[in-house]
Amino acid sequence: MIKILIAEDQSMVLGALSALLDMEEDFEVVEQAENGKDALVRSQQHSIDIILTDIEMPSMTGIELAQELQLINHPAKVMILTTFVRGGYLRRAMDAGVRGYLLKDAPSDSLADAVRKIHAGKVIVAPELVTEAWAADDPLSDNERKVLRFSLEGNSTKEIADLIYLSAGTVRNYLSQATSKLGAKNRIEAARIAKQKGWL
Repeated sequence: MIKILIAEDQSMVLGALSALLDMEEDFEVVEQAENGKDALVRSQQHSIDIILTDIEMPSMTGIELAQELQLINHPAKVMILTTFVRGGYLRRAMDAGVRGYLLKDAPSDSLADAVRKIHAGKVIVAPELVTEAWAADDPLSDNERKVLRFSLEGNSTKEIADLIYLSAGTVRNYLSQATSKLGAKNRIEAARIAKQKGWL
């Protein structure tokens, strides 16, 4: 039996994916989470083989979840299921040890097939992403990426500093560096460019 944890912030999608995968005789959805942080906690409470996650979620993204799981050497294989055809996302996901990257508009039977293949040790990536993934290098550091993402969510410099336990001056430096690297006029434009490229 392949034990699955699903992380998805849209309740209807979460329920539909769970019901769809539970119909397979060799699958069991043992946990559901609405964000990456919750998924990280739940992944350590059960024996999990596959973690199926979205990318853009509150608290912790799917890629950040994969990075955290990699840090703690969690044995589960991570699969990303998303609507975003962004090469930057795929590259970051692969760097974080993700074993599968599929798009939500793929046929439902291809999802079950991918779960089985990934469980067996293969890597599965939506073909339309492969070329785009290596089109441009991501110039951002992890800290620059974090401050841009919080900035895009409308947080002030002080609020960002409080969220990631850094000084306001350090946050300003990261925002300035990211803005400069992306050739943007300000932090909002920098965040928009980075998001469009899949670097956030």
